[in-house]
Amino acid sequence: MPESTTPGTPYGREPGEVPGSATDALRALDRQHVWHPYAPMPGKSDPLVVESASGVRLRLAEAAHGQRELIDGMSSWWSAIHGYGHPVLDEAARDQLGRMSHVMFGGLTHEPAVRLAARLAEISPGDLEHVFLCDSGSVSVEVAVKMSLQYWRSLGRPEKRRLLTWRGGYHGDTWQPMSVCDPEGGMHHLWSGALPVQVFAEAPPSGFAAEPDEEYVAHLHKMVEQHAHELAAVIVEPVVQGAGGMRFHSPAYVRALREACDEHGVLLVLDEIATGFGRTGELFAAQHAGVTPDVMCVGKALTGGYVSMAGTLCTPRVARGIARGSVPVLAHGPTFMGNPLASAIAGASLDLLLSQDWRGEVRRVGEGLRAGLAGAAALPGVREVSVLGAIGVVRLDHEVDLAAATRAAVRAGVWLRPFRDMVYAMPPYVTQDEDVARIAAAMCAAAREG
Repeated sequence: MPESTTPGTPYGREPGEVPGSATDALRALDRQHVWHPYAPMPGKSDPLVVESASGVRLRLAEAAHGQRELIDGMSSWWSAIHGYGHPVLDEAARDQLGRMSHVMFGGLTHEPAVRLAARLAEISPGDLEHVFLCDSGSVSVEVAVKMSLQYWRSLGRPEKRRLLTWRGGYHGDTWQPMSVCDPEGGMHHLWSGALPVQVFAEAPPSGFAAEPDEEYVAHLHKMVEQHAHELAAVIVEPVVQGAGGMRFHSPAYVRALREACDEHGVLLVLDEIATGFGRTGELFAAQHAGVTPDVMCVGKALTGGYVSMAGTLCTPRVARGIARGSVPVLAHGPTFMGNPLASAIAGASLDLLLSQDWRGEVRRVGEGLRAGLAGAAALPGVREVSVLGAIGVVRLDHEVDLAAATRAAVRAGVWLRPFRDMVYAMPPYVTQDEDVARIAAAMCAAAREG
């Protein structure tokens, strides 16, 4: 992801602008001490400084390209589905803070976590009844892998320890998740030779509504069959490949994997960290395919973007299998597992989501993106425009110039974070029509200049 090549150059200041002393001092400390995601140390470009957020708007500490407020087109990396400062979630946080913010989960339990786990089990596909609450999406994938490996070890099949996935995926930045991210086009190729070597099928053909490619379906079946003797699990992102490339694919391929796993004795893990809680138009993307995985990972929007929390759900079959082993416990226990504050906010976020016409709101946002991006395909350098649920993607025929594209979006009054060859948006579901239109316009501006 390219950055500005001039150290210390901010996205938001025009040439000749007089620096603001307080904000510049903060930026200097940031540059000296703070290591930002997917960035060098020290950084090559100064981030915009946010002083507050409300609704779908981020308020900046100083104006950038004439804008003091930016509409958030990213939902803070896809998590803040209700926007910022929602009174229901604020009240849940205040109420829980008055009781306890944290208590260890080993040997203790508490109402917020119990009710959250029960709620997740209730709304999830099929018989995903057991919930392991953890810290982040990447950790939830680590837990899912550990569940899968331990399941087969407990059944006396320790040779089943590899994972199969398809190219173009992304599952997080910790160790096992990195091993199932795309090994060539992904950001973790640096670790080739050190990571566990997994099995990779070809990337699924693009197009959510496209007719399934029967040759590709046969390819998936063949890959699972050939490696079944050594596979603990197949793990994929259903319907939407997120940070690996924002590609949409037919639910038929998820069904094909479920069938192949059932036929050849392999667990199916679905990573719903980005897609869960309505983003694709179904509560979980697996529901487009009508399948239930053996293990499912959730995160990001779980707490409405307030605090970090994730979960790994599994079926009774998986839990019973692990319990049969010589070590009958899942050997994992994060310090902040089941954190009461996060659990209370997550429970309130789920109640808020499900008490509304979330499906209608997601559809409305998607229709607004589709309308606003209708002319984007004709822009120079644009290869493809696609919308699914409340996700809009403009794919370029070249790697995006991050600094230039970001400046263009900021000038339009919108915060976007383009990467690789795409400009995309995942707005909060509460984003109103006129703001959705501004997000789409900013995407077009970013595509033109990036």
